[in-house]
Amino acid sequence: MRICIFGAGAIGGYMGAKLAQAGADVSLVARGPHLAAMQGAGLRLIEEGGETTVPVRAAADPAELGVQDYVIVTLKAHSVPGVVGAMAPLIGPGTTVVSGVNGVPWWYFHKHGGALEGTRLASVDPGNAQWDGFGPDRVLGCVVYPAAEVIAPGVVKHIEGNRFSLGEPDGSKSERALALSAALTAAGLKAPVRPRLRDEIWVKLWGNLSFNPISALTHATLDVLCTDPGTRAVAKGMMLEAQAVAEALGVKFPIDVERRIDGGAAVGAHRTSMLQDLDAGRPMEIDALVTSVQELGRITGLPTPTIDTVQALVALRGRVAGLYA
Repeated sequence: MRICIFGAGAIGGYMGAKLAQAGADVSLVARGPHLAAMQGAGLRLIEEGGETTVPVRAAADPAELGVQDYVIVTLKAHSVPGVVGAMAPLIGPGTTVVSGVNGVPWWYFHKHGGALEGTRLASVDPGNAQWDGFGPDRVLGCVVYPAAEVIAPGVVKHIEGNRFSLGEPDGSKSERALALSAALTAAGLKAPVRPRLRDEIWVKLWGNLSFNPISALTHATLDVLCTDPGTRAVAKGMMLEAQAVAEALGVKFPIDVERRIDGGAAVGAHRTSMLQDLDAGRPMEIDALVTSVQELGRITGLPTPTIDTVQALVALRGRVAGLYA
């Protein structure tokens, strides 16, 4: 089984290191000093129990790596449409593309069923780049839970979590999903195959939709924005609007809004990924996390006034900073 991780930053690097440690045939696509360090000295993984350095096959040009059985995409959502063409050398007739990207996935309505079957989402797949480039039949969904960071070129620090939930768009326990689950499990990761992956997508998105833009606007950490009465109320309003949209699409939420916000507060003084991107001058992941839910509100005919307001504010914040087009 040949596995390529496209976008081997923090999460991709963590997964790649674990697979490499387990002896899997894994390769990584990366760039810049991080790539150079991995090519020169291997990938160093720091975990709670210690640290290891593993040799990895890494390249900037996918053509050097050849056709793969699985291509696991761990880029930020806004980066993917622009690299679909570059990924072509990795993809053969039997290649599965694993979408390990935050937010509403571009394939959401593939094998969803009902009147919206096959609906395409402009906010996350402008120009249908992924739908037409990959083809939705290739896709295997993935909800990423670990937290990690690149603390130096070639050095990934694992912070918490080791679960990568997998799921077919039609909810089946396919051979390809079970085979990847087995490979990830052998690498010491949790990789359950879920029949209702969209439910998990929404529970994670609930927090990203609200906490990320609020933190980017206020520079507050999770513990603060989840307990301050004003920002907690804004987050709750956004989440309730999103819940109505999701439930109209058939999603079932296993917890309520208050518990989800309390869970965010329990994380502590964490700076969300959107705030980190803003501070670091990196493009902000606004469309996949916020604009996509706004678009789904329009599709389902449900109002999203709080989401609309926050989206307008954070989009302008991103444009002023030159980090959002």
